[in-house]
Formats: sequence, structure tokens, C-alpha cells
Amino acid sequence: MVLFALVASHQNVDLNTVARLSTGALGLSEELVRDGRLRGAVTLSTCNRMELYGELAPAPGTSPEAALDEVLAEMSEQIGARSGLDPDHVADSLRAFTDSAAARHLFTVVSGLESAVVGEREITGQVRRALNEARHNGTVSGDLVRLFEAAARTARRVGAQTALGERGRSIVSVALDLADDLSAGTWASRRALVFGTGAYAGATMAALRDRGCADIEVYSSSGRAEQFTENRGGTPVGSGQLREALERADVVIGCSGGSAPMGADAFPAGPRTVVDLALTRDFDPAVADLPGVELISLESVRVAAPDETKESVEAASGIVERAAQEFAAHQDARDMDAAIVALRKHTMAVLDAELAKVTSHHGCTAAREQIELAMRRMVRSLLHTPTVRARELAAQGRQDEYITGLAALYGIDVPASRAEEPAPPAVAPEVTDRPQAAG
Repeated sequence: MVLFALVASHQNVDLNTVARLSTGALGLSEELVRDGRLRGAVTLSTCNRMELYGELAPAPGTSPEAALDEVLAEMSEQIGARSGLDPDHVADSLRAFTDSAAARHLFTVVSGLESAVVGEREITGQVRRALNEARHNGTVSGDLVRLFEAAARTARRVGAQTALGERGRSIVSVALDLADDLSAGTWASRRALVFGTGAYAGATMAALRDRGCADIEVYSSSGRAEQFTENRGGTPVGSGQLREALERADVVIGCSGGSAPMGADAFPAGPRTVVDLALTRDFDPAVADLPGVELISLESVRVAAPDETKESVEAASGIVERAAQEFAAHQDARDMDAAIVALRKHTMAVLDAELAKVTSHHGCTAAREQIELAMRRMVRSLLHTPTVRARELAAQGRQDEYITGLAALYGIDVPASRAEEPAPPAVAPEVTDRPQAAG
């Protein structure tokens, strides 16, 4: 079993590339699992990152490294064809992590340590929704479920044991702080128009209310604004009412990631602040050139995000590192359990064959029973040392040596038993305008 992560984020590529990679990767994990190239896959797509976590299914005779190279090449071609990016550029944009490094990266991400706003808690829900969506699509494997559940536990530890994120900073909160500085009046007197009905739009609505904004309208190109506002408040805006809603709005906030950004010519004249938090822009950047209009983008938020304290980051990083080591040790132990079971099956098969010969020669006699008892004692004694040694090597991270030795000495092929375990039942993901609308 080999777990891996292919990662493109704001830390190594620009956000426009992240958006195009996310668009090109839509549906790709399902194809890779359906075609048998992966045992499982989970795609995490937010306003700052596109990450694919997978479990390799190497063909016989193919090394995990070669199998991962094949998957990366296939993904680069497919994403490039769908996004218009050069496949070589796609490959260069994706950082690869395997096994414990992949776990460490996910634990770091879910704890908010790699977010544009360090310590933000929105990422925890986004990771949970990514797993639920993979379950719903039937692409998740047992090992990936264990990986993501371990990540959730790690995030809870970071939240409970450190001061990281205790001030409630998030991309939404930083963006609204910027909007407050650029807009006239106070939130109590401002009118806000929110584009989108996903989880990110919900977080924006809650943040606006916390700041005292009571006049909030919601527009959705998919027509879900009415249902959304029934549950969260606010006033729905239909397509025929959008122009008037834009004229009324002091602050316009994009959270939907629509298929095409709204052009500058769609905005009526007048001063307003436009906040674009969607991964695939809700508004054309040319909006910033309109008289009296201030545009706040994800890049603006990333630059303006305050730093967390060094002590909080170090404490959270220590929790992440310990969690990654625990996960790796647990996975190594599971690998070794499969090896021990394979050795026992092999040895017992030899014993049963020899006992069949004894029965054929002695029949059901006392001599036959004594011989069987002696042979079983001998086998248990012979298995004791390799079993103990297996545990010792697993603790040292040398389980591969043991498994290779079984193949070399006995021709035992240790099965990837965990990969054959059924994945947990599907859980329907939350419905959003676009799955990557949050950051």
C-alpha cells in the first residue's frame, strides 16, 4: 500500500493556476479509481489549493515510484487538456508526497498551518467535505478514510491544545476587515450582496451578522438563493432583480465561483466595495478600474493576513509531527500484521500437508495424535522468533525488509489486505455552487 498526495497551493503557484488546475481536475479522481489505476482517491479543492490524495494500485512488477510517476503523467495530460495548461507546467505545479510525508502534509493543512490566514478553522470543514464527497462518489478506500480521520483528530488536538486560531481569523474575516476599512459608514448601515449559496457563502453570512450587518441579499446563478435564505436569513435575489440589487449594495461579496466572471459593464455606476473570494473569480478584475469601486481579491487577503504568534505555530507543528509519526507507526504495524498472517498461513499449509501424510500412514491412532501434537508445538516454536522479530522491525520502520525476506526465502507474497477492506458507507456531501468555493 502506498498513500500519496499531489499538491498545488498558494505556497508554490499563483491562485489563477490553482483555479485552472481545480477546474481541470474535476471528475479525474473518479476516472482514476474506476479505471483501476488507483485504489482510492480524495480531492481537496479550495480557494488556495488543489490537492489529490490517493492510494496506489501498482501493476505486478511495477514499483510504487514508477506507478506514482505514471499517475502524475496521466493527471498532467488530463488536467492540461481540460484546463488549457501545458502538461509539463501542470506536472511542475504539483508537489508529490508519499506515505508519512503525505500524512504530515494533510495534518499540517487541516490544522490551518498552510492557510493564507494561518490558524483559520474553515479548512477543517473543507477537508471533511472532501472526504464525504469521495465517499458519495465511491472513490474512497479504507486507508484514505483512516488518513482523513487521523487528520480530523489532529485538527481537534491543535484547536484544544494551542492558541492557534483562537481569535477566529479566517479568509472571510480578514476580507471583511479590509472591506470595513475601504467602505463608508458602518456595517449596521451597509447593504451587502452575497453571490453563492455554498458553505463559504454561509460562513460569509454569519460573519456579516456578527459585524452588525442586517441588510443582506443573496444571489445564486443556480437558482438556490431562496432555499438558502430560508435556512440562513437574508433576502433572495432572482436573475431579473440582480441589476437593482447591485445598485443597492454597498459591499458585494463573491463566494460562488461561477463558470464565467461578471464583467465590469454589469456593474451600475456608484461607489461600492467588491470582495471576490471565489477560486474561479466571480468578477472580472477590470471591476477595479471602475470609478469609486474598490476590489478585494484573494491575493489581497493573503497579503493582509496577520501573522500568528511563533509559539502557537511551533506548538501546533509539534502536535502535527507527533500525529504523523503515530499514523506512520500504525500503518507500519498493519503492514506487518499482514506479513505475519501470510507467514502463518504458509507454515500451517505445510503442516497440514505433513499431517495428512501421518494420518495416511498411522490412521486415527494414539501414535498419530502424539506426532500431530509434537509437530504443532514445533511449528509454534518456529514461528515465535520471526513473529517477535517482525514486531521489532516494524518499530524500527524496517517492515519492508521483513516482507522482502519472506518473498526471497519462502516465495510468500504478502497481500495488500487493507486495500481490500470495504470503504465505509457513503455520506452525502453538502451541496455548494462549486465544490472548491471555500478557502
